[in-house]
Amino acid sequence: MKVLAVCFALLGLPAVSEPCRLSLALALDVSGSVDANEYQLQTQGIAAALDDEKVRSLLFAMPDAPVALAVFEWSASRFQRVVQDWVLIEDDAALNAVIARLSVLQRMPAPEPTGLAAALAFGKELIDRGPSCWDQTLDVSGDGKNNDWPTPQQLRQTRALAGLRINALVIAQSVEEEQSGARETGELPAYFNTQIIQGPGAFVEVARGFADYRRAMTRKLVRELATQPLGYLDERLPKIPRRF
Repeated sequence: MKVLAVCFALLGLPAVSEPCRLSLALALDVSGSVDANEYQLQTQGIAAALDDEKVRSLLFAMPDAPVALAVFEWSASRFQRVVQDWVLIEDDAALNAVIARLSVLQRMPAPEPTGLAAALAFGKELIDRGPSCWDQTLDVSGDGKNNDWPTPQQLRQTRALAGLRINALVIAQSVEEEQSGARETGELPAYFNTQIIQGPGAFVEVARGFADYRRAMTRKLVRELATQPLGYLDERLPKIPRRF
């Protein structure tokens, strides 16, 4: 970490208060459209994705600057539950403990509505009180549109989410969506693309139903971890004029 501090000083970049490169918060949909089996497919899907060989390799790619991880559930605007508070994934023991915790989670009663915007606001608060890593990302999984207060548009108008990168994992609902792969042209992926995600490099990953959640989560984590922190540093480094 001392070497990193020296590099930041030489480049004129601000010092960081935590030896971590990315704080990553995962938000799970537990609204009324998600049954007990689908809940297990989400929690066990995340556990399996974190245990994936490539994901493990990327998590430990920078031992002096690990990833900080937190996981919470959301449904209505008044319901959010942290199931894994912030932890630095510094070694196998830390990662294995998170995997074990997620693998045995049991669903608690939750309200029916889909308070997607409130989940985003809660995720921002969770990240703000978490480790001050070089970069921050909120990942929200969902199988439907917001139908509670506030709306995503109202939240954006307040600039409550300013400066936060938000990625999404959309879970296809209909047979037609699942058979077609629910690409970005689908109604729900389009909604998340226009109303939910934001920030440099933000993207939507699509699961072809809850049974495909593990594959989609693995793919999303690989994409996020493989582009951090190089993408962050590229944005922060001073631009040197090119000479020809």
